[in-house]
Amino acid sequence: MDVILLERVEKLGHIGDVVKVKDGFARNFLLPRKKALRANEANRKVFEANRARIEAENANRRSDAEKDAGSFKDASVTLIRQASNTGQLYGSVAVRDLIDALEADGHKVTKSQVVLDKPIKAIGLYQVRVALHPEVSVTIKVNVARSPEEAEMQAQGVDVMAQMFERDEAGFTEDYDPNAEPGATAEAQPEEEAQG
Repeated sequence: MDVILLERVEKLGHIGDVVKVKDGFARNFLLPRKKALRANEANRKVFEANRARIEAENANRRSDAEKDAGSFKDASVTLIRQASNTGQLYGSVAVRDLIDALEADGHKVTKSQVVLDKPIKAIGLYQVRVALHPEVSVTIKVNVARSPEEAEMQAQGVDVMAQMFERDEAGFTEDYDPNAEPGATAEAQPEEEAQG
């Protein structure tokens, strides 16, 4: 189906572009959200008659979004979650969690503005894009940790999981003799050498 775009759509085109899209995408997404019109003669005339107004409204929305983007400068969110010893979260961090955390910091965002490619399922630092307008987006840092202390360490650039495994390795180590028989322990080895 051919449609006329009423706003910039990522990976598709800009205002006024006539693009061919799959019927389902047009019927279920573009048309109900007023992002496009069907490309027929009547709609082309309506669009051309209103083009200046549509572009002016888009410019106003973009300038508002650019002002809002200034408040997101160096924005970061810290989420404390329960996780296993390997760093896997019990559950995941979804868009709703990010919106709640951003609103607690005084940022106003909607679910459709947060671009989370896949749910966050492990502790660590993540970059998440927030599209305030089709042409204006900001990146926020998301710090997922098990405790505020761990979050602070991650914010300073410490790899918490690597540090935890280093600590584990420093524990019990068994002596290793490359010439030992399979299954022989390190203590039994010297006695066998004395007999042989």
